[in-house]
Amino acid sequence: MFHWNDIHNCEDRAEAIAILLTEWKIPHAKAWVFSSYFLRKGWGSLHNLWNYHVAVILPVSIGNEIVGFVIDPTHSTELVTIEVWAELITLNAYSYHFVKNSHTYIFPNGLITKYNWHGRDRQNFQWTMQGLTGINGVSTIGKAQVAFNKYQIKRTIAAFTKLKHSNPFHDIFVS
Repeated sequence: MFHWNDIHNCEDRAEAIAILLTEWKIPHAKAWVFSSYFLRKGWGSLHNLWNYHVAVILPVSIGNEIVGFVIDPTHSTELVTIEVWAELITLNAYSYHFVKNSHTYIFPNGLITKYNWHGRDRQNFQWTMQGLTGINGVSTIGKAQVAFNKYQIKRTIAAFTKLKHSNPFHDIFVS
């Protein structure tokens, strides 16, 4: 369902995982990395000529410290710190990485500030399900794909809903 080999739709995979972790009551946030060129017109680029990449980050208590570990099977087969993750995604220095709330979906077109990001809502949920189906519903081609793949999108929503209600961690955290 998550199509880890698809180099696009990272915001949809991250959002889907965030929805699951929220439902399962597991603390998390989203880690973002931006190319320096995209964010500030400086020198620097990310792999695949991305402007940005996003994945879920988990807070883990190690000794007296909370360390954030990123879940991103597109770039690592193990959990890595946000610093290592950002370095894995950065092709040419420089990049910027930071953490946002888990309900943050995407940034707006134009100037990005810390206050104008789009949060989770019904429309973003539809885009997330389309992304899990392999469709970028915001693009021109994606809009046509949505029209011709409604049944496939409905199947993705049904499978995702089943997964959301399964909570594989229920027995671990209930005492």
